[in-house]
This record gives sequence, structure tokens and C-alpha cells, in this order.
Amino acid sequence: MGRRSIRGYKPDAVPMALVREVIALAMRAPSSLNTQPWNFTVVSGAALDAIRQGNTERNLAGVPSSREFTASEGYEGAHRERQIGVAKQLFAAMDIARDDKVKRKEWVLRGFRQFDAPVSIIVTYDKILKGNDIAPFDCGAVINALVNAAWSRGLGCVINSQGIMQSPVVREHAQIPDDQLIMMCVAMGWPDDSFPANAVVSERKPIEKAVTFIGFDE
Repeated sequence: MGRRSIRGYKPDAVPMALVREVIALAMRAPSSLNTQPWNFTVVSGAALDAIRQGNTERNLAGVPSSREFTASEGYEGAHRERQIGVAKQLFAAMDIARDDKVKRKEWVLRGFRQFDAPVSIIVTYDKILKGNDIAPFDCGAVINALVNAAWSRGLGCVINSQGIMQSPVVREHAQIPDDQLIMMCVAMGWPDDSFPANAVVSERKPIEKAVTFIGFDE
């Protein structure tokens, strides 16, 4: 209940042994038929800085997204309303006015820079499983376990699709093998409690709108 997405980090390094511990905990996530399709590439230091730079340069140059695990074309209805709702929460916390194009652009670029986190965990799965609907489901489960395991160890995370939108940059500097499909990345580090957006707790729809109980006595 206390976990939240962290978008501002201290510059302090995260020990590799601690990242290994977090990933080991996350890998206890449920997996269909125990297939465990997930793989992780953990990037820090100069390699991560090179990804930040490449992502930023391509974004500013207007290079279209080349993410390998394709996103939806956009949300509508209640889903779009919730998307706008959390954006309003974040912009209010960061004092970003609706018409402030400079601050809004900088916020977008933070995502492409992996929110300046000291660690990025790139989640991939075998390309031979492309089109299999269970493999990405399992990867989603392990990512959820990852962010919660990290939180239990004092680390913060944010699941960050912007960080892998320029897949050639990520492939080059993270040395992703050709037989892997890049699904998602997770920014990780020590939370900076002074960063305003870190205080944002996203709203959840009421359980009454999400759950239907059948066959239960009161």
C-alpha cells in the first residue's frame, strides 16, 4: 500500500549485489507452466548515460518510436480519463502549467533519460515467443514483483516505456542479443524525497467498479 512510482532519484550508486537480490526475489513471480520467459539486462554508468543521450537526441530530432513490444494506439473513455488524471497530479506537483511548453518538454525528456536513475533494468524475452500471449503476461508479473521487491529494500522504481522507445539505442549500448525482444525497462534507485513528483500517489478506482462477486453469502 505504501509503494509508489519514483521519478526523482539520488545520484548514489546501487550495489550490484542488492540489484541481484531484488531480481532474485522478483523471479519468484508466478509463471505459466514455469516457462519463465523473462531475461534482464541491468545497465548503469557510462552505458546508461549513452542510452540517455541517444534517446534524447533521437527524440529532439523527431525520430519515430521503434519500440519492439508494440503499444496500443491510444486510450479512450475511462482509461483516457485516468491517464489524464495522473498527468494532472504530476504536473501540479511539479508546477508545470498547461501552456508551459518548455517544462512539459523537459518532463517528457526526463522519461527518455530514464528519469536520471542510476540503474535501468531492461526486461526482454526470447524472440521465438513473439506472438505468444502468455510470455508478456509473465513478464508483466515479474516486473510487478520487481518494483515491489525493490520497495521492500528501500529502493524506488518506475516502469518506463519511454526508456525503450528508441530500441536501436538500447540494443547498441545495453548489448541486447539479437534473439531477445525488448519489452520494457524499469528505472531504479534511491528515492529523492525532495523531488515533488515522488509524493504523488496515483488514484485507484473503487473496488465496486472493478470487482463482481458471484456465489458469496454476505
